[in-house]
Amino acid sequence: MSIFQKLSRFSTAIYHGLGLLAVLETSCTHTTPGISDWQPLLDSDLSQWDCYLSYRLSPRYDGDPPCDSSGRVIPPVGFNADSFCVFTTHQEAGETILRISGEYYGALISKKPYYNYHLRFQVKWGEQKWDPRKEKSRDSGLLYHSIGEPGVEYWRTWMLSQEFQVMEGHMGDYWPQARSATDIRAFAREGTINAIADHNQPFLPFGYGTQNGFHCLRSQNAELPNGRWNTLELICFDDMAFHIVNGVVVMELCRSRYIQNGNEVPLLRGKLQLQSEAAEVFYKNIEIRPLDRLPELPGWSRGE
Repeated sequence: MSIFQKLSRFSTAIYHGLGLLAVLETSCTHTTPGISDWQPLLDSDLSQWDCYLSYRLSPRYDGDPPCDSSGRVIPPVGFNADSFCVFTTHQEAGETILRISGEYYGALISKKPYYNYHLRFQVKWGEQKWDPRKEKSRDSGLLYHSIGEPGVEYWRTWMLSQEFQVMEGHMGDYWPQARSATDIRAFAREGTINAIADHNQPFLPFGYGTQNGFHCLRSQNAELPNGRWNTLELICFDDMAFHIVNGVVVMELCRSRYIQNGNEVPLLRGKLQLQSEAAEVFYKNIEIRPLDRLPELPGWSRGE
C-alpha cells in the first residue's frame, strides 16, 4: 500500500468520518492515470496565465500601503500591465524558460482554477536580488487553492491561498496567505524553535487562527545547490496535499480551509500563483494532470 493510500485513509477517518473512508478506499484501487494525461502550462506567450504586480517595496515596508512623497497611497500596478518585464520567457536548448525578475512583488496567476491534481515543474535561482530582500535568502513560492482578489495579505500582493514555499534552504515549507489554514504532520514549535514537518507525527493545525503559528518547516532540506534545476511536485486530492522536492515528500497536509466570519470553510480548489518576491528565479516544464484518485508513483521517499 502506498504512502498516499495510508495517509488518505488515516486522515479521512479522523476528519470526515468512517462513512467516507470506504468510498476513498474503493477509489484508490484503480490504475494510476497515464503520462499522456499531463497538460503543459507554460508557453512562450504565457497564454494560460494572467500577471499581477503590486509594488516595488522598500526595506521600510511595514504592511501599510506605500505612499508617494505627498502622502497619497500609491495604487498597485495591477493586472496584465507588466511594462517592467518582471515575467518574460525565452528559449534554451529547445525549452521554454520562464524568468521572474523579482523586481516588483507580484504573481503569475493561472487563468483556470484546479481541483484534484498533480502539478510538477522545475525551478532554479538567478543572481539578482532586490529590496526588501537584498540581504536575505532568495525567495519565491507556489501558491495553490488561490481564491478571491490579490492584495489581501501582509504584502498586499497575493490571493488567499496555501503556500508551497520556494526559497533558498526552505523548499517545501508551508505558509498561509491571508486567512488560510491547514493541518500538517509535524512537531509543534517550542518557544523560538520552529515547528518542523515529520511523517511520524500527528496532524497539527497551522495558519490563521491556530495555536501553532503560521510557518512550518519542511521535514528536510532536499534542495539542490544553486544553479541546478530542482523538481518540485504538488499533489492535491480532496482536502489533502503533499509537498515533494526532488523526489522527497517533505510535507504532508490535510484539512485545507480558510476562516470567514469566524467559521472554517473548506479550501479545496483554486488558481495557481507563481510569486515574484524580490529575487530572480527561473521555471520550466510546468505541467499538470487531473486526478480521480491518489496516484501510486514509484521513486518518492520520505528521506529515510
